[in-house]
Amino acid sequence: MNMNHYLEAILQFIHPYRALIILCVAAFFSLFIARKIFVPVFKKIAAHTKGQWDDMIVRYKGVERFAHIVPAAIIAMGLPYALKPTSELFNILSRANNVYFILVAYLVFDSLVSATVANIQLDEEKRQLPIRGLSQALKLVVFILSAILMLSQISQKSPVFLLSGLGALTAVLMLVFKDTILGFVAGIQIIALRLIHVGDWIEFPKGGADGTVVDVSLTSVRIRNWDNSVTSIPTYELVSSPFKNWRAMSESGGRRIQRSLSIDVQTVGFLTALQIRELLKIRLLRPYLEQRLREIEEYNAKVLAPEDFEVLANGRHLTNLGTFRAYCVAYLESRADISKSMTLLVRQLQTGPEGQPIQIYAFTTNTDWIPYENIQSDIFDHLIAVLPLFGLRLFQAPAGNDLHGGVDPAPSPKKID
Repeated sequence: MNMNHYLEAILQFIHPYRALIILCVAAFFSLFIARKIFVPVFKKIAAHTKGQWDDMIVRYKGVERFAHIVPAAIIAMGLPYALKPTSELFNILSRANNVYFILVAYLVFDSLVSATVANIQLDEEKRQLPIRGLSQALKLVVFILSAILMLSQISQKSPVFLLSGLGALTAVLMLVFKDTILGFVAGIQIIALRLIHVGDWIEFPKGGADGTVVDVSLTSVRIRNWDNSVTSIPTYELVSSPFKNWRAMSESGGRRIQRSLSIDVQTVGFLTALQIRELLKIRLLRPYLEQRLREIEEYNAKVLAPEDFEVLANGRHLTNLGTFRAYCVAYLESRADISKSMTLLVRQLQTGPEGQPIQIYAFTTNTDWIPYENIQSDIFDHLIAVLPLFGLRLFQAPAGNDLHGGVDPAPSPKKID
């Protein structure tokens, strides 16, 4: 009797909610079918298509999340038939289902955005765009809107009412989300002005960063320095503070050499006839010398009297420093790894306590670090080695041995084979 009594009580309870129970079972089985049939079929189709976007949707679980919309839709359509719309239970279940639907919709949106970003970054050119920060900002905005909609369902208040209530919390939100808001604005500026790409080499002295950009997010930019350490800089700092981006250098196809040789001024002088004969043996220098000697001879013959030739200050004569500068230009122009379409200049700088600087200003055709350093070193190795052929010597502060034994006189020109 007691068992029959309990069974009768259970049946009396189930009877008014029979349609609701059937609706819940149908929603459960729809989710089961969607996950066991629809999701595997979509994955197989995605695996056999040429495009990558559907593969990215699978990777970021967009299909699995979308499957949860099916039971929410079934409950939303069947609930008015299972319960009276005026009942309290209908109101509670309807609002709970709406909250669930909004949450699932946001998760699906999150997967779609992540899949789109990943698909864009498959392109080698587009991979450098800082779209990750923009996608994070978009997700944040949609998340806030979704949270407001869910709160409006739970509290049975209009979303407009909740939005108006946020005005009182503006100061708190600005404090809590200061970095996020500033990063969002800075991220838009970075994308619009193309200030930074992933892979760019930047120098940011304020943050002690000097290396390659590895990630640009909503709130920070991560830079792998040349010592393999990683520096994280707030995104808005890169907009408000100066930094140097070397991307234009890489895109131009030329990397600058700007170094000087400090010549001892005591070794600078006019070339003798013997020195000129020896220097004429240098193939790169011969055209310059022949032209200059012809010009000087014609000029002096017109301007100078016979007795003026005895004084070198009269008329025009070749100097070893000027001839060395001409050789530097000819040597740089003969190298295939020096750009001929960019500035190529050998010039004198202001004479100072360390001698007379001769600056090499040119651009290499290879912008990679190691080849660039090798090219630069080869050039200066050669120029330093040929200095004695011009009767020149580099300035060097005297060491202890120099002071003890005296400074050697200027080297004499060596014979050129």
